[in-house]
Amino acid sequence: MFTMSISMETAYGSLTLFTSILHNVFLLYHIDIFVSVYKIDKTSFWFGETLFLIWNSLNDPIFGWISDKKLLGIVSNNSSVTNIVWSRLGALQLYGPLFSCAFVLFWVHWAWPGLQFAVCLCLYDGFLTMIDLHHSALLADLSLSDSVRTKLNSRCSLFSAIGSISVFLSYLVWNKIDLTTFRIFCFVLATISFIGYLKMVKVLKKAYIKYSKDSQVQTDLQDQSVTDSFSGQESKASILKFGRQLLSHRNFLWFAFLNLVQVFHCHFNSNFFPLFLDTFLGDAVSPTVASGLLSISFIAPHINNLYFLSLCKKYGVYSVIRYLFLIKLALAVVMYHVGPEHIWMLAFFIASNRVFTEGTCKLLNLVISDLVDEDVVLHSRPQAVSALVFGTAALVSKPGQTLAPVIGTWILALQTGHDIFQSGNEDGSIKLDLSKMDSAVRLAYKQGVFMMLICVPVVCAILQLLAWSRYTLKGQRLAQIKSFRAKLHHIPV
Repeated sequence: MFTMSISMETAYGSLTLFTSILHNVFLLYHIDIFVSVYKIDKTSFWFGETLFLIWNSLNDPIFGWISDKKLLGIVSNNSSVTNIVWSRLGALQLYGPLFSCAFVLFWVHWAWPGLQFAVCLCLYDGFLTMIDLHHSALLADLSLSDSVRTKLNSRCSLFSAIGSISVFLSYLVWNKIDLTTFRIFCFVLATISFIGYLKMVKVLKKAYIKYSKDSQVQTDLQDQSVTDSFSGQESKASILKFGRQLLSHRNFLWFAFLNLVQVFHCHFNSNFFPLFLDTFLGDAVSPTVASGLLSISFIAPHINNLYFLSLCKKYGVYSVIRYLFLIKLALAVVMYHVGPEHIWMLAFFIASNRVFTEGTCKLLNLVISDLVDEDVVLHSRPQAVSALVFGTAALVSKPGQTLAPVIGTWILALQTGHDIFQSGNEDGSIKLDLSKMDSAVRLAYKQGVFMMLICVPVVCAILQLLAWSRYTLKGQRLAQIKSFRAKLHHIPV
């Protein structure tokens, strides 16, 4: 559609920096602060998670439908493509700063814990969903080229790696006895993110205007609204009809199940990573080393993704993801046979498990972009409904984010008898003080946590390999889909 410039790629990728510096801290500490600091009770926690599960599942397709329903019936032309991109940029400029504000609400105790938990989760996820939908949809809207999409994804990985530095710093300032320094740290991060979204979306808009003019798209982007540009070109669109179409899209359904498991595993690792570090390495390494391992586990997936993306260019996305699942399964099986006694082997496994799991997550937007192309061809759409496809995929996969802490705490109680809310103590906590246990109880507890650490990646990898074996949008089939869409919309591949 147009040649990407360095400024365009950098601006697009930098938006992930302003998301990741906040979201990584959220993933690590939002449960701990409500359980250990605000002392939320079990009923309120489960109610909040249930409400969040419903909201988290529904907001993606709802927001995607609001964004893209006009596109289901328009006449295909360059002007419509240009205006939907412009609309997505406007949404990012609005919801990015609001997302930063929602992040701050977690770290100050301003209401009854149960109410604050539910409100904070829903507000935060609502704004995050809008950002993810529009940012991800741009990946499919800006170009059909695999190389361009891969390059954009590479920039996202690079900036996400930089954003993961916040994890290292957060571990150093986190102190649930005195949260003053941690709260200041979170406010600084939110301020950086707030300003960053405003500035970089402006850069992205300027770059897009330039390349729109270069590609001879005659549209006044600043004055013409998306709604006006679609008037008179719209046919009746039904979300039920769209839903039936996706239910007949077999590759989409298999991917949605695979992504559900992937989102669950990613958030399980993030939520319980501090528990694994403290249980197995707490006595063996210093807090600085533990902080370093935590930081590496967040940064390495993004750095590795640059290598994974180069492999995708050579072998294809399907093959790379398949081998990542196989590696995840093999490492877990090997670790099970080695046992929890080998501390540094265990440290490598805990870190590598996050690296390969998160690395796979970073490649899945490329798969959804391919599914957008297939959706256009299968249903002869005049224009791709990228945000709607991304949002509907999340309808099934996003609940994994809620299921991770819920199922994780249940497995923890099943394997160790440790209830994070009570556990026989007056205060709840995710982590237990191992120094207060006798040797036999400590050994049994560590063994239970070890089984939790091993079984989750094994089950996830097996389910994902089974689903991925049924996915057929690869090789010649994928090339044909891209060729058909290019001819349908008269755009270069």
